[in-house]
Amino acid sequence: MSTTPEPLLRITPDMLLSRKVDFERRMGRVPPVTIATLALLALIFVAEIRMGALASKEAIIAMGALARERVVAGEYWRLLTAPWLHGGTEHLVGNGIALYILGMVCEAAFGRAQLVVLYVLSGLGGSLVSMLVSAGPSVGASGAIFGLQGAAIVLLRRERDRLLVRDRRVGVVLLIWAIYTIAGGLTDPFIDNGAHIGGALGGALIALRLRPVVLSPMPAEEAAVVRRWLWLVIALGAYAIVGWLRR
Repeated sequence: MSTTPEPLLRITPDMLLSRKVDFERRMGRVPPVTIATLALLALIFVAEIRMGALASKEAIIAMGALARERVVAGEYWRLLTAPWLHGGTEHLVGNGIALYILGMVCEAAFGRAQLVVLYVLSGLGGSLVSMLVSAGPSVGASGAIFGLQGAAIVLLRRERDRLLVRDRRVGVVLLIWAIYTIAGGLTDPFIDNGAHIGGALGGALIALRLRPVVLSPMPAEEAAVVRRWLWLVIALGAYAIVGWLRR
C-alpha cells in the first residue's frame, strides 16, 4: 500500500461557479405578473388621456395624484392610486422598460405572490416619503419600481455566493434608468424624488423578509404568511378603488 500522499486538489473558479444557481436561466422571458402590471398601467394611462387628466395640475389631482393637502384632509387612498398614474408618454415608457427588467428579475427571484406584495408596498412607501418631502402633485410607478431595484440589490448582495449573474449589462441599463428618473424628478413637477428614495428603502427592507424561491422552495408556513400579506394588499386595493370612486 502506497504511503505517498495524494496531491492537493486545486479549487478553480469554474468549480466554485458550478455550485451557484444560474439566475438568468431561471428568469422567464414572459413574467405573467409583470406583464399584467404593465398592461394595467397602460390601460390607466389611456383612461388619463381620455379623461383629460394631463391637461392641468387640477386635472391630475382630480384623477388621483398624490397631493399632501388632500391626504391630510383624509384622502389617504391617494397614497395608493398615485403610483398607478403617469404624467406623460415618456414617463410611462421609461418606467415600463425598467419595470419589465426588474419585474422579470424579482418575479424569478421571489415568485409571483411575493412580487405583488413587494411592488404594492414599495409604491406605498414611496408615496409616504413623497408626501413628507413635497406638497405635490406627484404621480408615477417609479417609487414601486425603485422598490424592486432595492430588493434586487439586497438579494444579489446577500446571496452573491449562491447566485450566478453572468450578464452585468442589465445592471448598467438599470443604473442609467435610475439616473434618468432622478434627473426627471428635478425637472418635472409631477415626478418626485422622494418617492424614489422611499420606494428604494421600502423595497430593500421588505426584501430582507422575503424568501428567494429561486434558491429553495417556500415552506408551507411561510407561504401562509405571504397569503395573509396578499389579502392585505387586496384590501388596500379595494380601499383605493372605493376612495377613487367616491372622490
